[in-house]
Amino acid sequence: MLIFRQLFDPQSSTYSYLLGDSRAREAVLIDPVFEQARRDAALVSELGLTLLATLETHVHADHITGAWLLKRQFGSAIGLSAASGAEGADRYLAHGDRVTFGARYLETRATPGHTHGCVTYVLDDESMAFTGDCLLIRGSGRTDFQQGDPRVMYRSVRSQILTLPPACLLYPAHDYRGLTVTSVAEERRFNPRLGGEIGESDFVGYMNNLGLPHPKLIDIAVPANLRCGRPEKDTALPAEPGWAPLTFTFAGIWEIQPDALEENAANIQIVDVRESDEYHGPLGRIHGAKLIPLGQLATRAGELARDRPVVAVCRSGARSAQASVMLQHAGFTGVANLAGGMLRWRAEGYPVEGGKA
Repeated sequence: MLIFRQLFDPQSSTYSYLLGDSRAREAVLIDPVFEQARRDAALVSELGLTLLATLETHVHADHITGAWLLKRQFGSAIGLSAASGAEGADRYLAHGDRVTFGARYLETRATPGHTHGCVTYVLDDESMAFTGDCLLIRGSGRTDFQQGDPRVMYRSVRSQILTLPPACLLYPAHDYRGLTVTSVAEERRFNPRLGGEIGESDFVGYMNNLGLPHPKLIDIAVPANLRCGRPEKDTALPAEPGWAPLTFTFAGIWEIQPDALEENAANIQIVDVRESDEYHGPLGRIHGAKLIPLGQLATRAGELARDRPVVAVCRSGARSAQASVMLQHAGFTGVANLAGGMLRWRAEGYPVEGGKA
């Protein structure tokens, strides 16, 4: 069974794609984004996958890849086109090369035109393909910079993508309208640039008159992506919390484990967001925990110091997860949720005040 997840970066409208083999628990990630590497790593870990590789459809001009960050964490190989001109990759892919994960594989198809190094990754059974910026949903990538060539793109799409089976699902690297997927049959029929009986000269005329603005981040993104996302300075790395060992979840929440909370409790503010009867009830409470029920947190957050980390606690970890989000929105920078809440804290034998034996 194939594990498949479509992920989105709202800043650049970039889609990343996680594909995994459910038996072998091996996976690849297509077009990761630097700012979302922590999120993607959390998903890989939560699904119990081994990330074998990150794959680029091309050298992006609108965001920096997260490939190097993920390699740093997981040891995953970085793969991209041999024609990309990038340095620091572990595997340079050519047309026809396969990237395997478990019993599955992606076939690399060279689809230049947006850039020299554009490729499309086709799943082994041709049920889906990942087209990068070559073919978009009812559109195509631009061809007016970074070695773009409309004639080359036209031939790439018509020979390498639209020749796939009609039911093959196509997943682009971007969509700016919230569209998520299309198919070969749809694009053959409805793509206003490349479908139907549109000829090469029609497409060239269309693309040469788009009049699009220059990409805002191109002068930053392209040099960084030619290094496979490796920052020039360590100061560019995403900041990691240093006040306790924390885990970032795919839900976007920092969690602290009970042993780490007990070890670092002297430097942490603990806020218990249960109701008063729970706080004084059978589960007991953590020593020093301040009671602020979740419904009152928005108006009482000022009772917490902003220069000390805060850990939110509840019965199971659900309400306190919401509390941690509320505190972050209120401007608190060092916030975490106690994983498993008081149920886990008590079950694992950590000390409580009050409660029943």
